[in-house]
Order: sequence, then C-alpha cells, then structure tokens
Amino acid sequence: MLKFSTLELIDLKQLTGNELRKLFLDFFASKDHLIQSSYSLIPENDPSLLLIGAGMAPFKPFFTGKMKPPHTRISTSQKCVRTGDIENVGRTARHHTFFEMLGNFSFGDYFKKEAIAWAWEFLTEKLELPQDKLWITIHTGDDEAFDIWHNDIKIPADRIIRLEENFWEIGPGPCGPCSEIHIDLGEERGCGKPGCAVGCDCDRYLEIWNLVFTQFDRDENGNYTPLAKKNIDTGAGLERIASVLQHKRSNFETDLLYPIIEYAANVAGVTYGQSAKNDVSLKVIADHGRSMTVMIADGVLPSNEGRGYVLRRILRRAVRHARLLGIEKPFLTDIVDVVSRIFAEAYPDISDKKAYLKKVIQLEEERFHTTLTQGIELLNKHIQELTQAGKTTLDGTTAFKLYDTFGFPWELTEEILSEHNMTLDKQGFNQAMTEQRERARAARQDSEEQVVIPDLSDLVTEELSYKPDAETAKVVLLFKAGKIVEEAFDGDEIAVILDVTPFYAEGGGQVGDTGLITGLLGKIEVNNTRKLPDGTIYHIGQVSEGSIKTGETADLTVDFARRRHIARNHTATHLLHAALKQVLGGHVNQAGSSVDDSRLRFDFTHFAPVTAGQLAEVEEIVNDVILNNTSVGIIETTQDVAKEMGAMALFGEKYGEQVRVVMVDSFSKELCGGTHVDVTAEIGLFKIISEAGIGAGMRRIEAVTGYGAHEYLKAQTGLIKEASALLKTRPEEMVTRLEGLNGRVRDLEKEVSALQTKLAKNEVQDLLAAIKDINGVQVVIGQVVAADMENLRATGDMVRDRLQSGVVVLGAVNGDKVNFIAMATADCVKKGIHAGNIIKETAKTAGGGGGGRPDMAQAGGKQPEKIGEALQIAEQIIKTQIK
Repeated sequence: MLKFSTLELIDLKQLTGNELRKLFLDFFASKDHLIQSSYSLIPENDPSLLLIGAGMAPFKPFFTGKMKPPHTRISTSQKCVRTGDIENVGRTARHHTFFEMLGNFSFGDYFKKEAIAWAWEFLTEKLELPQDKLWITIHTGDDEAFDIWHNDIKIPADRIIRLEENFWEIGPGPCGPCSEIHIDLGEERGCGKPGCAVGCDCDRYLEIWNLVFTQFDRDENGNYTPLAKKNIDTGAGLERIASVLQHKRSNFETDLLYPIIEYAANVAGVTYGQSAKNDVSLKVIADHGRSMTVMIADGVLPSNEGRGYVLRRILRRAVRHARLLGIEKPFLTDIVDVVSRIFAEAYPDISDKKAYLKKVIQLEEERFHTTLTQGIELLNKHIQELTQAGKTTLDGTTAFKLYDTFGFPWELTEEILSEHNMTLDKQGFNQAMTEQRERARAARQDSEEQVVIPDLSDLVTEELSYKPDAETAKVVLLFKAGKIVEEAFDGDEIAVILDVTPFYAEGGGQVGDTGLITGLLGKIEVNNTRKLPDGTIYHIGQVSEGSIKTGETADLTVDFARRRHIARNHTATHLLHAALKQVLGGHVNQAGSSVDDSRLRFDFTHFAPVTAGQLAEVEEIVNDVILNNTSVGIIETTQDVAKEMGAMALFGEKYGEQVRVVMVDSFSKELCGGTHVDVTAEIGLFKIISEAGIGAGMRRIEAVTGYGAHEYLKAQTGLIKEASALLKTRPEEMVTRLEGLNGRVRDLEKEVSALQTKLAKNEVQDLLAAIKDINGVQVVIGQVVAADMENLRATGDMVRDRLQSGVVVLGAVNGDKVNFIAMATADCVKKGIHAGNIIKETAKTAGGGGGGRPDMAQAGGKQPEKIGEALQIAEQIIKTQIK
C-alpha cells in the first residue's frame, strides 16, 4: 500500500513553475524591488567565474559597496549552472547542473528584520505553506537572527536550530552568516534513523530558502573584512519549492523537468518509475538536456577548455546515459523543443534560437558518437595489452587520458573493463582528476589577479555623464592598480573618471576611444576607454608629461580620425549581418564581433563553409548599400517597440528597458550602442579578406573598409605586380602564363614517374637476384630508392608479384627520414609470417614505429643511418616466425 507523507495529505496551493516564478517576482516588486531579468550564464567582467552559479554572482561589486546598484533593492530569477556535484545528478532528488535561483537582494538598504519577515510572509501567506511544518536554521553565533525568528515571527525556540555550517561564501567576495528555512516533508520521506532531524542528509527536511546576511568581504587569503553597508542575498530554489507545491518526491517530477523525462523515456521505450537504474539515466538526460540548451542559448559553445568544456561534458554525459537506456542513435536535438516549451514564458529567446541550438547539439552529438567508437578501440587495445601481461587493473593515468583527451566517460571505461573481469584504478584516476582541477584553479586565480575594481562607494555616479560633444571636464577620480590616488605623475599608468566625457567606452564588440586629457600641469594619453559593471566610464592611459590632480579641470581631445575608421567598420558589421542573412538564410545570427580602426571581425552561426560565390554575393550586396549613400538613422525606444520594428538584438547581450536602434533604411535594424557613420557612403569600400570556421556551427569573417580596404587592395596589387614580374608577363596575362606552366609541370611529373618506374624495375631485378631461402620461404630484403611511401609500396608490389610466394621487406631513405614496407603472400601468412610484427620491430630499430596486417604493413623511422641495421633485424624476425 502506498504511504503518503503528512505534507502530501495537506491541500497545498497548486502552482506551475512559471506561476511560482512570477508570484515571487511580483511579491518583491510590491516591496519596492527593481525586477531584473536573469543575467546570462556567461559572467560579465568576472574571469574568476566560468559560469554564473548563484543568484548574487552578477551583483558582486554592489555587495562590496565599491559600486552603486541601479536600485538598492533588486529581485531576480537567475539562471545558474554548477557542476561540482555532477556525479550526484539523477541519484538524489535535488542535485542539478542547471537550476533557477529566486532571489531578493538589498544593497545597504534593509537587513535581517525585513528579509526574515518577507520570506516568512511569502512562504506562509502567498504560498500558504503550513507554519508548523517549517523549521529554521541559523549560524551558531547569530543571536540577532534568533531573536527575530523567535520574538518577531514567533517560531518556537525548539524549531530554531543553530548550525556551525550556516555561513555562506563562494570564493573571494561578499559573504556572511545565513538562515535557512526547511520544510518537513514527513517521516515517510526520512531515513528512519533515530537521530533524523534538520541537517540530516535524507529527504525529510528540505531546505527551500536561504537568507544570507552579507556582512563581510573575504579576500583571496581568507581574511574577512566587515562591509561598510550590510546586505541581503536570498536564494530560493525554484525547482525545490515547485516540488513541494506540486506534491512531487523529487525536483525531476515537476513541470520544470518531467516533460524531458517523458520524451527520453518514450525514445528509449522504457517507463519512468519501474527501474531505479533507468530512472537515474532519465533524470540525468532531463537535467543535462535542460542545461545544454540554456547554456548554448546564452552563447556557450562546446570546446576542450573553460565553460565550453563544461558544456561538452554535460552533453556527453547525457549521451552516455542514453546508451545505458539502449538509445544508440543521436536523439538530443529534439530535447530543445521540450525545453523551449517549458521556458516559453521565462526565456522566449530559446524558441527564437531553436534551429541554431539544434544544429550545435547535432554536430556535437555526432562528434561524440565518433569519439565513443575511437575510445572503445583504444580501450580494447589496452585490455589486450593487460591480458598479455597477465594484469587485471587499468591504471588511473591511462583511464584519465581516455577521459580528458578523448572525452571517453570513465563510467563506460569501468563497465567495459568489468565485462573482461578487470577493474579501474579509481584512486589513480581521481588523483589525475585532482591534479587537473588544481591546474584549472591556478589558471583562474591568475585571471582573478587581473580584476581590480576601486572602491567607488563615495562616488556620486548619478552626476557622471557621456556627452559626445564635451570638450572639458572635471577629474573626479584617479586610480592606480585598483587604489584611489589624489595625483598622478609622469610615467604613471592610470585610470581616470571624469564628470562628463566624450570618449566612447568599449562595448558591443567595439573598442574604446583614445585621445588626450590635458590638465593645467600635465597630460594623459588615453589608450582605451571602458565601463565598470555599474556603467561608470573610465579612461585608461599613461601620464605623458607633468602631473594630473583630482578635482582639476581638463581639456578633452578624442582621436576623431580613429573613431571615424571604427565607425565605418561598425556600420559595416550591421550591413554584413543583414547580407549574410539574405544570402545564407535567416538562421544566421551574430555570435560576437570585434571592431577597431583597422578591420572588423564578425562571428556568426552557420553550419557549413561559406562558398566563394556566396562571399562574392555578400560583398556585392554590402557595397551596393554603401554606394546607394543610404542614411543611417538612430532612435532610442523601448525593447518592446524595437522588437515590433524587427530590430535584431546581439547574441547574449543584456539590454535595459530603453534601447538604441541603429537603422540603415529597411535593409538593417539592430540594437546597438556603438558609433556609426551618418551615411553609408562614408564607409567607402567593403572587402572580405578571410572566412573560416571557429567551432561547432560557428564561422568568422574578417573584413576591411575605407582606408583599410584601400591599403589592403594596394598591397594585393603590389603582390600581383611582383608575381607578374617573376613570371615575366603582364598582370592580365598571368593566368594564361600559369596555366602553361602547370601543364609543363604535369608533363615533367609524368616523365619523372616514368623514370622512377623504370628505375624501380631495374631495382626489382637486382632484388630478385638476391633472393634468400629461409626455411623454405623465399625472402627479399633490401634498400631501394623511392621518393615516398607510395613509390615504395609500388616497388614492393612488383617484387611480391614476381615472387608469387614469399616475403618482401624494403626500406628507402628520404632526407632525414626512412620508410619501410613489409609484404607476405597468403601461403606465407599461413606458415606464421606476420608483416605487421616484422615492420614494428624493424622500424623501432630506426627510431620509429608502425604496424599493419599480416600480409601488408608499413612504418617510418627518424634515424635513416640505421636502415641497414633495421633490415638485418627484419631477417632475424622472419626466421623466428616461420613454423
């Protein structure tokens, strides 16, 4: 008989995942919180993180007080990815790689009293959870939190548990004690142990809310400094709360994940809930399928490093578990349809990018199926070697190489080994994994050292502005190596914040402006302009003479000639984008760009090389728009209006409510904050100089415009003149001249080939004259002249055919290398001859290696001076092989 937990028998408020997310955000909007959409999973201005793994991660500078947030109260439902416990995904009810974190944040505004009261109000009044089922944990020494819970909220003291581990931190940055809210799901969901209570690892007491009282800033050395302003960081797992309201025993059975399980189960022909082993695989596929879709939608692509490696690992684990369910063919692409339906309300961009997402996943899944085949071949080779050596354990280093270099899952290695009564040295494997993680951690720490943000808490950022026509400004702040200074001197590398600036800040792929800041007694040469996470513009440069002080007035000189070059290239990227869509199809989307004064680089989504004809068509379209002298219009409007206009948004960019739309008549409309020309004729000329693939489903075009195009064409013309001089002909006759030379080369190659064949026949006669009889087998061994391996094989074929029965071993020197071939007729193979084994030992003597079939094998070596010795070894091996 099925037993229901006490909580399951209570009539809880029924909410879908989408309804729950909206209810949370609406609730905190009513508490004067600014509601922001989820940030991309790719961290912005924070190389210390591979991916966003917590709701507070995008707000680090605001928590430290170094920068001012757009509002002192913010609430989000943040997309997060964590893979630290990836091995537990599917084996527990709560572990995920991707999840959504509901959060409300206070930056020096409210603190514990309000945060606790609102959490309780939302859970008990909005969600109507039974108060007597909610338990509270606090940090051991947090008496303030205890008083609020006990005296204000009226929680009995015996339901407030003090735990030493209730202290939240995620690497360097804001941290502090926390208070968790747990819900008792009933005795039936527990472990049954007498000491089962809040804090137990079982599923009875489920944490659904975590209130972090951010009071400290932890540095890289583990020192904790009290924050000038205390903050609140709330994390509430959307999937966890949904599982409670929907009476589900795991997050995987909620409407946020279960549709993917249904899809995978249908493909595999299994039923969820009938096999614990199958259920684990179905849950892994559901979790990983959701993760990979959202990650790719946010701009992550499969690769062998960084966040791309995280994605590749997640996708390949999904394929691995599909194979455990008996799914041998690629099937992950259709998961995108399921995920897009689940997130249609929260993340509509997934539906917009479905074709692209599917293609990336298809290519990666097909690639991994090839990898699996290669990995199995390599593993079988190792198993054969272990068997020959009488061993039963595969060393961890070899297994890790299969895993790390070839992407072969260690679980599959372990499974295949067990089928041969062998085991994996898991300790050695884990050691190799730990060493790799340490290397990755060290690399991230190197990146962290580059991120130096000054304390801007005293800066009134609202008074700062960007004005393109500004000629003078007040020096508001100077900072050097992340520390604020009052004055900078000749030679100092410095960053400057002005009260008003005409310098355009780096963003959207466009480089920042350069120029001069000239004060009363000194001058700064600005070599870049950037923005801090809160939007504050700062100028990076070097004091080239004298000194500059905070508070003084300075003259500003932007390098407008350079900016005009940049503007030409930036507007050209918009035209290129539109032309690519026109020629290649609507699936093309910008996936990154780099625009400077010399050239433009444009990355886009496409799944095949762009042909020469297509590139020529794209070039022609762009140049037609340029020559039409079309006006470039710029308007500021809302996101909704921009979308109605058909304006394209940049892949992975985050926009505010007010956006800037750059329009080139009806040809191109894009959201963009960069600098542009007024009319397209200013671009002058557009010329593509390269096109190449840069990853799965990703292409890159580099192009030049204006003076850059002029210089490029001048250089190309110079090369043509130089080449025509060498060919002793006019430029317009070069093709005819080259065709004639190619014909002559082909004729000469035929003559050389004929001479080589004649020479080979002479060598064959000499070789046959020196046949040796070894135990009744005719053997020909010798050194010949052969230009390459193909010619060497041809000579070997002639000797073998003339022998009719026998063994042939030949070697030929080519520069600093030596080639070998070994051949044997079928009757000799039956007598024990194995050409592959002969060639393996022969090549080894000459510093090389190789192998092959019993009847045919080839190899190379790096020590041509040992060719004679190697051929003698071949004769000895043949003697041992003949039975």
